[in-house]
Amino acid sequence: MGRKILWISEETKAKDLGGKVYIVTGANSGVGLETTRQIIKQGGHVVMACRRTDAAEEAALSFTGLKGSYDVIPLDLADLQSVRNFASAFLGKYDRLDGLDCNAGMVSMASEKKMTKDGIELTIGISYYGHFLLTELLLDILKKTENSRIAILSSVVHAGNKKNRHDVHLDDINFNKRPYNNFAAYSEAKVANVLYALELADRLKDTGVTTSSIHPGWARSNFGSGGNFLTRLAFSIMAPLTRGMSDSNEEAAQTSLHCLLSDDAPSHSGAYFSQSSVLYRDRECKAGGWPMTSPNPNARDLAKAKEMVKQSYAMVGLER
Repeated sequence: MGRKILWISEETKAKDLGGKVYIVTGANSGVGLETTRQIIKQGGHVVMACRRTDAAEEAALSFTGLKGSYDVIPLDLADLQSVRNFASAFLGKYDRLDGLDCNAGMVSMASEKKMTKDGIELTIGISYYGHFLLTELLLDILKKTENSRIAILSSVVHAGNKKNRHDVHLDDINFNKRPYNNFAAYSEAKVANVLYALELADRLKDTGVTTSSIHPGWARSNFGSGGNFLTRLAFSIMAPLTRGMSDSNEEAAQTSLHCLLSDDAPSHSGAYFSQSSVLYRDRECKAGGWPMTSPNPNARDLAKAKEMVKQSYAMVGLER
């Protein structure tokens, strides 16, 4: 029996998004591109926030004939000044923001630790800290826009297993005290994203802005393409073998679209939403859920989330 993919409702798919403005990071490929395409298909305007603007413009050729529109503004999440530049450019051009989709992410395929321009471990720097700064810089315009939403991509890997539940090591974000492991860094970043959505929901509960964290599924995207030759070879060999268990990019975009567009998602602000996935180590989670409870108690700790956000302000050079 095949997996049951969760799809957005016909009512959600039929919504007219004319006049609404969205930001999707990493919108030039994979889940981000399919999320962008559906919003534009429904008449929305998407700002494609991408490091490679040429790739974004090339991908946007596929939107020809669709009802909505797009814009491309450069964003490099590994460079906090680039994040500031993006926010400044956006705010100078737009007076509303209906949805911020923090979609981009990566795992360093190198065995040795790599750092961002600002001295943060690369995986968590891009997946969490870059998006943290972006979100904080755009909170005012989100608050001014009625019923706006923030969607933050996490991953099934944040859950770990019953013997090893991943956590954010606030005393050693950069792996200065621990041996570096790239997938441990990725798992930690994805816990951080779930915690951030939880903290934002608590902080923004009286503002009309709602939040969600998301596992999109096991997407057949370009994940792993940035690794060395052996890593790329391994992913290429595995691809045909895992096709029956993984998701197309369209399937993997469904949870993001539900969180950004559905009438139901705002009723669960701060919750974790998941596509079905064979990758969960907890059997009861494999069917996914919109929303579902993360099996990782470290990702449900609001006190830890608040502590993390307080530290994050210092990490990115913001004042509270």
